[in-house]
Amino acid sequence: MIIEGRVQGVNFRYYTREAASKLGVKGWVKNRRDGWVEAVFEGNPESVEKTVRWCHQGPPQARVTKVDVTWEDYTGEFEDFLINY
Repeated sequence: MIIEGRVQGVNFRYYTREAASKLGVKGWVKNRRDGWVEAVFEGNPESVEKTVRWCHQGPPQARVTKVDVTWEDYTGEFEDFLINY
């Protein structure tokens, strides 16, 4: 997914990792050069949905203006949730 808005410099990646980890969601999140945040989530469909919904709001300092979600088949490739740099 791609999250647009004021999402860099507000700890979006760290809060996303915290939200995903609490729900048992695996994957990664990273800042993009265009100022947006990109994330991949994998896990229980209900937990992934909750994490996606969380990203529509983000942390208190964030101002999310748009979220683009692309759904793909489960691959089981992730063992944890990471912040990519």
